[in-house]
Amino acid sequence: MSELLIAKNVTKAFEGLVAVNKANIVVKENTFTMLIGPNGSGKTTLINCCTGILKPTAGNVYFNGTDITGWKPHQIYGVGFVRSFQIPLPFVGLTVLDNVLGAMRNPGEMPFKATSKRAWIEEEEKNMERAMEILAKVGLSERWDMPSSSLGAAQLKLLEVAKGLSSGAKMIALDEPIGGVDPASAHEILSHVAELKKEGLTFFVVEHRIDIAAPFADYVYAMDLGTIISEGTPDKVLNDPKVIEVYLGKGVGSTCSE
Repeated sequence: MSELLIAKNVTKAFEGLVAVNKANIVVKENTFTMLIGPNGSGKTTLINCCTGILKPTAGNVYFNGTDITGWKPHQIYGVGFVRSFQIPLPFVGLTVLDNVLGAMRNPGEMPFKATSKRAWIEEEEKNMERAMEILAKVGLSERWDMPSSSLGAAQLKLLEVAKGLSSGAKMIALDEPIGGVDPASAHEILSHVAELKKEGLTFFVVEHRIDIAAPFADYVYAMDLGTIISEGTPDKVLNDPKVIEVYLGKGVGSTCSE
């Protein structure tokens, strides 16, 4: 199993505040790797450094064997590493289908094809077929013609996954994919993610609701104060005294629905 994402000694400082301190992570291909930690521990900042939203102060990020440190988000997106945000950001004036189509390449981006009506039609037909297949994979095929603004919280989270798939992603970083949804919907979201993993997709997931997400994870990293304090299988990390102490002795499962 190859190493798809590698972060080596990644550090991010904001003036006097070190938000991420020499973090080392490895996400292997075709895994569900989870990043946990209390609020303010540096999880989202680390994801932002890996996906180009922030430039690391020090350290390096490698994706699929290429050093992508300091690359712009659209460049990282272009090599197959995409991310979602805690708050879904659909194109609210468009349908569910159009949101997925909007993340795909179209002939207008390719000068030679752009002048050919036939090429346009063929490409659009292929994109429509692929978009409907993607919507079926995340349970949204029956809502393809609904405005995205009509979707519920869980459905919006799944739409974000669908948009990532439509871009041709090799790996998707999900920032709190089950945040703000009920337990049944959370299981539905993660079940779809698990099925997509079987098809070869890789996920790097930041999540607070560890009790729900941990059974789906292959590997877990725990952060506190910008530092990786534990890593390993879910059982190993969740029973690590350092991790339990970080969660104020309440028990990992009981603190992660915050």
